[in-house]
Amino acid sequence: MKRPTVILEACADYDTERIHQLVLAALVRLDLRPHGRTLVKPNCVMSGEQFPNAFTRPEFLSGVLRALNDRAVDDIEEIALGERCGITIPTRHAFKEAGYYPMLKEVGVKAYHFDETPQVEIPMYHQTRLRDAMFFPEPIAKADFFVNCPKFKAHPWTTVTFSMKNYIGIQDDRHRLIDHDHRLDEKIADLQYAIQPQFIAIDAIIAGEGRMLTPLPFDLGMVIMGDNQVAFDAVCCHIIGLDPRTVPHIMLAHQRGFGPIDLDQIDIVGGVTLEEAKEKAAGFQVGLIRVEDYFKGTPITAYAGPPPDGQVDYCWGGCPGAMEEAIELLRIFVPDADEQMPKTHVVFGNYDGPIEAAPGETVVFIGDCAQWKGTIHGDQVSIDSLYEDRSTKDPRTAKHDDIFAKMAKVMVKTAGKRGGVVRVAGCPVSVAEQLLTLVSVGKLPNPYFDPSQAIPFTSAYLSWRTRNLLNRMKGQPYQKSGPTERGASRPEQNLPPEGMPTPLETT
Repeated sequence: MKRPTVILEACADYDTERIHQLVLAALVRLDLRPHGRTLVKPNCVMSGEQFPNAFTRPEFLSGVLRALNDRAVDDIEEIALGERCGITIPTRHAFKEAGYYPMLKEVGVKAYHFDETPQVEIPMYHQTRLRDAMFFPEPIAKADFFVNCPKFKAHPWTTVTFSMKNYIGIQDDRHRLIDHDHRLDEKIADLQYAIQPQFIAIDAIIAGEGRMLTPLPFDLGMVIMGDNQVAFDAVCCHIIGLDPRTVPHIMLAHQRGFGPIDLDQIDIVGGVTLEEAKEKAAGFQVGLIRVEDYFKGTPITAYAGPPPDGQVDYCWGGCPGAMEEAIELLRIFVPDADEQMPKTHVVFGNYDGPIEAAPGETVVFIGDCAQWKGTIHGDQVSIDSLYEDRSTKDPRTAKHDDIFAKMAKVMVKTAGKRGGVVRVAGCPVSVAEQLLTLVSVGKLPNPYFDPSQAIPFTSAYLSWRTRNLLNRMKGQPYQKSGPTERGASRPEQNLPPEGMPTPLETT
């Protein structure tokens, strides 16, 4: 592995030409030329006026795409942008709200919506894998030159989301949720075996602190670029005063040979020194707050016990963090949500303490692993674990519940139970489903029916359903992929040992 480089540059605002020149200079410095099928992956988990700091801005992407066009080899096959946005939101809706389509038309780049493309099975061969195979959108599986363009943000599940964590968006919903639990960091590390970026450029002009979907703006004023994800994320950690060894997914990828985390093994160059970058980032707040602490002083009282298998005492990658994001989303669309929300208790994991719910207060047990015995409102309550070992979850048969199915499911679960006991199953229970649970329990306005969102959301939803129906009619929901068929971005760590059978058959 060549010595990685991380380039730190100042950029005070979203000046596309300034970004263009910075990225072009970085590509030249790193001696990189886009070729074959070149794919750019932004972070567009949520977008629009309500989420101004959650996504990679179109002005930033425009500068990156222009620079890639300038450096591309003459016979390049295509330059495209692809992403799967937040679960239950059609990617078309997120792209539209982000302002991506006019930008893509202007620079002459096509868009891939990963929730509408055929899925490709890529086998995993490393010993520490969670699964023998994972599914990825066809544009990811066939990319020759991969560019990662994340947003510089905090994260309630993984502390930070820089380059590596942005990989959660390279799977569609049904596969994304598998292993999105207390072993999320291992899942992120496993995703690295599918593809590695030749180039990384992070939107750190206005960073997002504290949260992931609804982050607070932090004026960092930087464009950071590099050619190795682990080294890149390690430097970003140092910029905010965080030891990368304390971020499990970064440490796991380092231990598996994907790159260094020690600064003396990384070339840090550019117009901004590391010390200057640290000064710019002074006071940046990361995520990773336990759910009990997050809801102190609110109408919600949270309780959390350990998840199954005894490896950890808290499910950082699953339901508790999703509830933190759910309440912040609700506060955006219902500004007085805290005043309207009745006193509610939410319980996660195998909790064995008291639940001090007064008469008329709802108690919601969230997630398959929720487990508790005791008295609520004078009645004996026994909540048994529904958790099934991850080995029983087959990605080939995973199904996707769209948002309207989730609405119906939540209505059935909560009907007539305000002031009682509610059980919401799932592993994990998504942000959307937890948001809908709060809406139903609190009898609050449903954000999905907000006048500013209802029509464009429904239009994008119908387009998404239609395109996936056409894919199924064509028999193209899944494809096979092997090491000899994949693009040049595949990491060597995932090549099968000599004598290993060919890729797993797809059902």
